[in-house]
Amino acid sequence: MDQADKVRGFTLLELMLVLAVLGVLSAMAIPAVLNTTRQIKLAANARAVERELQGARMKAVRSNRAIRVRFNCPSTGQYRIVELLGSRQTPATDDDDSRAATRCGYSAYPYPDTNQDFFSIPNNDGPIQMLQDGIGFGADAQTVEFWPDGTAHIASGGTQPWPAIPDDGVGITVFDIMHQSTIVTSIGVNGLGKITLH
Repeated sequence: MDQADKVRGFTLLELMLVLAVLGVLSAMAIPAVLNTTRQIKLAANARAVERELQGARMKAVRSNRAIRVRFNCPSTGQYRIVELLGSRQTPATDDDDSRAATRCGYSAYPYPDTNQDFFSIPNNDGPIQMLQDGIGFGADAQTVEFWPDGTAHIASGGTQPWPAIPDDGVGITVFDIMHQSTIVTSIGVNGLGKITLH
């Protein structure tokens, strides 16, 4: 018998067994990879919202004006920095929550502002930001208002000016729409204006 006759290949059964093992391993790995991808996407969106809140706080301090961050405004999954049009004690009509979509929209309040006069208001509105597809804000995402002293405030039963956020803070939940109960993160804001990603 020569050397060529001693070479043995794989049988069909052995090949099918190897393919079955690879199929089982792949089936176990794919959900983990998809879950990790969703977590990464969610974290990136949460960081973007956190940066927008930080930017609004800095803008309030720098401009000596009250600045708000509105969520799901002008539509679901969008958010925007807007300058308070009236005063903290007497907000303008378009500052009201019932007019939020108008206030956040570009038709009435374009970005960049067409009137760049220093004394015109608003001068500090930002562009409309948008969460990526498949990511949404939780029901707890309420408008946050930053004052020139850096403190953070939220609406409370029509009280003007808005009271400071309580010591335990508030959370703004961002979640994966397909996995609302498992792929969730929160951005915390306290009354001193400290913003943390949880």
